[in-house]
This record gives sequence, C-alpha cells and structure tokens, in this order.
Amino acid sequence: MMRTQKQTDSSLIKGYIEGNEAFLEILIKRHQQRLYSFIYSKIKDKDLTEDIFQDTFIKVIRTLKKGNYNEEGKFLPWVMRISHNLVIDYFRKNNRMPKFKNTDDFNIFSVLGDDSLNAEKQLIQDQIYDDVRDLVNGLPDEQKEVLIMRMYKDMSFKEISENTGVSINTALGRMRYALINMRKLIEKNKIILVNQ
Repeated sequence: MMRTQKQTDSSLIKGYIEGNEAFLEILIKRHQQRLYSFIYSKIKDKDLTEDIFQDTFIKVIRTLKKGNYNEEGKFLPWVMRISHNLVIDYFRKNNRMPKFKNTDDFNIFSVLGDDSLNAEKQLIQDQIYDDVRDLVNGLPDEQKEVLIMRMYKDMSFKEISENTGVSINTALGRMRYALINMRKLIEKNKIILVNQ
C-alpha cells in the first residue's frame, strides 16, 4: 500500500485527477488547520469560516475536475488565494470592504510595504506582486517604461526625461496615464491589492 502521507501535494493532485477520490481527502486534511486559521483570522466567525472553507474546496474540486489546475508545486498558495478571494467577496456583499478611491494621489505601491508578514500574508503578498507585475506588463510600452523607472528604479522625472529623450511634462503625463490605466485594469478585473 502506498504511503500517502509522504506524497507531495502535486502527486496527490495528479492521483485525484486520475480518479483516486481519497487523495483529495488527504490534501484537505493536510492543509485544513492552516487554511481554517487563515480564514478565521479574517472573518472572526466560526460558522462563516466553515462556509468559506467548504466553498474554497468546492472551487478547488471544480478547477481540478475541469483540468484547469496549473499551479505546479504551489497548491497551498493557490488554495489560500481562492479562500482570500471568497473572504473579499463576503466583505463586498456585506459592504464591509473599504471602497477603492479613484484619486490622483493614489499610490498602487503603497499597499506593498509590510515587513512583519506572517506566512499566510506572505502568500497573499506574493500574489499581489504578481498581480501588479501583470498590470504593469499590460501597459503601453512608453507608460510601462516611465512607471518602471519611477517606481522600481526610483529615478526622478528629470532623470527619466534625460533617459527617454522626452520632456519632463511628457514623462509626468505618461506616469499619470500609466496609473489611470492600472486603476481601470484593477477595477475591471476586480483585483484586490490589500493585505487585510
């Protein structure tokens, strides 16, 4: 008989997809305490936590059954991301979510700084970084160039102007449009850039 406790998440997922239903139970048991604690830390309600925990694994099962799972070797971060999104949905439905402010001084990167992250928050933080990277990559090249120079390389608009051969005003304009476009993408795709 196979010693399932020693199996990796990936091999258990593969076995489940191939028809061994028991492998899913092992996966759930392996991660339930961590996931339950994570959800409860956000919701602070046992019944709701149980509901969201169940809904998380319903989504996991649907995704696995459809063959859409491709987070090779990253099962727990993926499951926690699903549960995080369900928590956000709950807050949204109950109007307990801080509203997204569409202001000029909005700084997408201000949500990324938190040195005292626990393991669960770190998983979400990593996903936030991935989401931001995807947003940046979705910008037109000239806007992306200015935004990367300003936010990642900490260059002044004068330095950006000198490096790109455009006026400071043009560089400022491109930065402004980059942030506007990122805001639109965030709202359109309902991306959550908060670490609650």
